[in-house]
Amino acid sequence: MLSLRRITTLDAALSARMRVAEKPGALRSLAVLLAHSGDSWFWFLGLGLLAAFGRGFWRWWAVLLFVAILGTALLVMTLKFSVRRSRPQGEWGQIYRRTDPHSFPSGHAARAALIGILTLGTGPAWAGALLCLWAVLVALARVSMGVHYLSDILAGATIGSLIALLVLRMV
Repeated sequence: MLSLRRITTLDAALSARMRVAEKPGALRSLAVLLAHSGDSWFWFLGLGLLAAFGRGFWRWWAVLLFVAILGTALLVMTLKFSVRRSRPQGEWGQIYRRTDPHSFPSGHAARAALIGILTLGTGPAWAGALLCLWAVLVALARVSMGVHYLSDILAGATIGSLIALLVLRMV
C-alpha cells in the first residue's frame, strides 16, 4: 500500500515532468494562454456582460454559471485555507502565488470542470463538448506552468464536476 509521503513524492515527480514553464516555445505559449483562460475575473466579466445584455437562454445560462462559480469558489477557498498546501516552486504565475499561495485544490480546474459539465447539461451539445475539452486543457496547463500539482487539479476537477452534477439535478 502506498503511504501518503510516497503518493505526494510521486505526485510532485509526475507534475515536474509535465512542466513547460521554463521552456520557451509554442507549447509554453499555449499553456500560458490556457492557464489564464480559466481565471475567475475573465469568466465573471464575460458572464456578467452576457447576463446584462443577453436574452432568453443565454441570460439564464450566464446567471446559472455565475452563481455556481461563486459557490464553487467559496468551497475551494475554504478547502485551500484549511489544507494550506504550498504551490510548487517556480517563477511563473506570480499573481497567483501572491494572491493565493495555496495549491490544493485547484480553483481553475474546479471552475473549468463546472463550466464544461454545466454547459454540457444545459446548453448546446457542441458548446458543452468544446468546454469539457477546454476544461481538461486548462487543468493540465496549470500543472505544466508549475502552479499546481496533478493531485490539485484532480481534486479541483472532481469538486467542480460534483457541484455541476448537483446543480443540474436542481435545475
